Amino acid sequence: QVQLVESGGGLVQPGGSLRLSCVVSGSGFRINNMGWHRQAPGKPRELVAAITRGGTTTYADSVKGRFTISRDNAKKTVYLQMTSLKLEDTADYYCNVDIITSSGDYHTTWGKGTQVTVSS
Repeated sequence: QVQLVESGGGLVQPGGSLRLSCVVSGSGFRINNMGWHRQAPGKPRELVAAITRGGTTTYADSVKGRFTISRDNAKKTVYLQMTSLKLEDTADYYCNVDIITSSGDYHTTWGKGTQVTVSS
């Protein structure tokens, strides 16, 4: 069974930085794409950043130049380095991974989220 555990969220002042981590546990699968989404109160969940197994990255326009996604395939971990944080970055951040099981099935699995609050 695949499980994702996010960490690194918290309270930070505008202009500050945080680093989110998401560790994938379990066996019998291969991880393909990994990513981060966020959901602010009263708003739909949106893609923040994604990274392929080969390292190709995609970012939402709102975070380009400020956030960096990376992954460590050996550790089955994806990171989101967030800098120059703004009030509007406040949200619950969710990790997601696309996996292929040993039987060839494709699944997307989500973590439970970590809260990021940007406030002065």
